[in-house]
Amino acid sequence: MRKKNVIINVVLSLLLLFFNTICGFIIPRLIISTYGSNVNGLISSITQFLAFITLLEAGFGPVIKSILYKPIANKDKVSMAKILKASEKIFKIISYIFIAYIFFLCCIMPFVVIEEFDVWFTVSLIVIIAISTFSEYYFGMTYRLFLQAEQKTYVVSCIQIATLILNTLVIWGLVYFKANVQVVKLASSLVFMLRPVLQNVYVKKKYRINLKNFKDEYKIKQKWDGLAQHIAYVIHTNADIAILTLYGNLTEVSVYFVYYMIIEGVKNVVKSFVRGIDATFGDMIARGEKDNLNRSIKVYEGLYFTVATIVFSATLFLIVPFVKIYTKGVTDANYMRPVFAVLMVIAELICIVRQPYNDLVKVSGHFKQTQIGAWFEAVSNIVISFVLVWRFGLVGVAIGTIFAMFIRTVEFVCYTSKHILQRSVWQAFKGIGAIIIEIIIISVIMNFVPKFEVYSYVTWTLEAILVAGISSVVVVCINCFVHKDSFKMIIAKLKNVFITRNNRL
Repeated sequence: MRKKNVIINVVLSLLLLFFNTICGFIIPRLIISTYGSNVNGLISSITQFLAFITLLEAGFGPVIKSILYKPIANKDKVSMAKILKASEKIFKIISYIFIAYIFFLCCIMPFVVIEEFDVWFTVSLIVIIAISTFSEYYFGMTYRLFLQAEQKTYVVSCIQIATLILNTLVIWGLVYFKANVQVVKLASSLVFMLRPVLQNVYVKKKYRINLKNFKDEYKIKQKWDGLAQHIAYVIHTNADIAILTLYGNLTEVSVYFVYYMIIEGVKNVVKSFVRGIDATFGDMIARGEKDNLNRSIKVYEGLYFTVATIVFSATLFLIVPFVKIYTKGVTDANYMRPVFAVLMVIAELICIVRQPYNDLVKVSGHFKQTQIGAWFEAVSNIVISFVLVWRFGLVGVAIGTIFAMFIRTVEFVCYTSKHILQRSVWQAFKGIGAIIIEIIIISVIMNFVPKFEVYSYVTWTLEAILVAGISSVVVVCINCFVHKDSFKMIIAKLKNVFITRNNRL
């Protein structure tokens, strides 16, 4: 059953990635070309400032999932319902805090951007964009966490795919008829309100869970320790745009967002291959399957590092040409920033490398043990980025992100190797070292390979095929030796599947 759920989760995650990428590129382009880079920058800033409320969800969410694995494995519906009841209360409190936070933003942010937008324009956008986030916390977050812990991430993916397509069609139609930008964002928020409602209805109908029958008596341990654990991620994804907004240039925010949007899409490509696997690890830990866990992590590392290196090494050479085509005809900002692009790709690669170890910490419930590193990452990212942004602009915030990501990644690798997997830390560092060597080799080769003149999506695609081909050959050849045991296990499993199918035929 675990294997079946993993396969379905991965397939649906890849499908979600496809629609997320397509829709994610269409909408910002529509906003930039119709309303301008400064409006896109304002929307991006508001979205990222509102996302800071996820500091609270990020603290409680992983903790709730980690304590759900055992009752789900034991099919203990009473314990499950008690945990969900406590979770529901927490997220309703977060919803009320979010309302206060929206009021705070409405009092402060309009005066930060008052030189470009009037107060009521900014306030209206803040309230409109906040609607969908509020509804997610108030109605659906508890049930989304339950579905993820139940290894049914594919249900969440299906709902997200449907709302993504509907949202893109609605925005395209409204922009086509030249609707006001507030109307466009309001329609978008109303569409995304469907997500928590559908998750809520699905869980209650499928599992017949009625939380009204249970008193709020379950105490969730480590919930405050979990708050620090995920702060690093929220800071990583939101602090840069917040700092650039305070820096006072919404056009730079728009430039940052375009590159971030592309790299986020690249990250999702990699994560889609392993989405939902963390719940499988949580199930193994809940059942005490340590040997099985170590074998699975080996396979996970081999596959994950291979895919991540191929995708990100290709991104190093393809991102600037893509931005050039994507922003063709946009003249109100300079989007050609090669140095910033390289630094951002490196920062995100460091972040993606630590994902397996981050997942292990979460599903093991080791939040208190790793919270000091989370605080250090958050503070160092803010301080370094804020100091350097005044002199180096976009490059400064990228440098701050790289430093913070590197320190935190080293901590994750060392902690999980010693306290969860009980293995030598060099097993992980061997794979990370291979990534560095592979990227250097690919960079050297690319200097001697004739390149296409990229002027359209067709020529960019041809260039992408060339770069991806070179990256794949280099990475797979090296990883066949570095992750030899992992590749042997993968090949053996594929042979078993092939032989079983042939026997059935």
